Amino acid sequence: MSPIPGSGLAKGLAVTLRTMTKKTVTEQYPDTQPDLPPRTRGVIGLFEENCTVCMLCARECPDWCIYIDSHKETVPAAAPGGRERSRNVLDRFAIDFSLCMYCGICIEVCPFDALFWSPEFEYAETDIHELTHERDKLREWMWTVPAPPALDPGAEEPKEIAAAHKTAEKLAAAQAAATQAAAPAAAPAATQAAQVPQAGEAEEVAQAPEATEAAPTKPAEVTSTKPAETMPAKPAEAASAKPAGTAAAKPVEAEPAEAASAKPAGTAPTKPAEVTPTKPTEAAPPRPAEAAPTEPADPTEPPEGQS
Repeated sequence: MSPIPGSGLAKGLAVTLRTMTKKTVTEQYPDTQPDLPPRTRGVIGLFEENCTVCMLCARECPDWCIYIDSHKETVPAAAPGGRERSRNVLDRFAIDFSLCMYCGICIEVCPFDALFWSPEFEYAETDIHELTHERDKLREWMWTVPAPPALDPGAEEPKEIAAAHKTAEKLAAAQAAATQAAAPAAAPAATQAAQVPQAGEAEEVAQAPEATEAAPTKPAEVTSTKPAETMPAKPAEAASAKPAGTAAAKPVEAEPAEAASAKPAGTAPTKPAEVTPTKPTEAAPPRPAEAAPTEPADPTEPPEGQS
């Protein structure tokens, strides 16, 4: 079926009519800054610490707008017996943005991530020579570089991060091996230091049972003596020391009873020996006076003087 004449014109006018009915949006720049995406190609920033002066960016640039100068330095050997090495030192890194066409090839080919895109675009100059940014100026643009977007959950880990993890694991393994090697050397010294107090403790423990065994033997000798057998012996000796003319047998029996009730059963035999001799001597004088009266006369006998 052949197209209807003028159908293309009608479609174009339809798009125009739809656009005319929409509200126009105008950003009031420079009063309002535009909201640019993070990967906007505004200006190139230089991270000087990562640059190795490999010259790949300058060789691949189609406009030849990158200028690099460097020199070589000799690095002494890291270990004794090693050989010296030479490395390139960066002297100048400049980009002429009056020639740059913002293709981004220099950023893509850099193997050490020394160049980055920044969304800044306000660096217009009145002099064309000032559009050549040296490395100090390029370093300032690095502060405007946004953070990289987050990786997808299933994305592969970057090689740089994997290499850093491997290096950290190797250092941790080397430190662990060093500590394990130093541990056996320190173990004998620790055991010798621990054995010295153990020997002193053994002597204290050996002396402790001797003291505990000697302590119970002393009270056992004291308790084995019976005070009941020794107590009556003292009054008996005191009674035998009295004169034969005294008939006070009762006070002699009462004195041991009083002394036995005053002293506890578990007292040592030496204490009653000191007390018992004094009491009979004090009670002896009044007791014979009671036994002095004579027996009454027999009523069957006549009184004296009567026949």
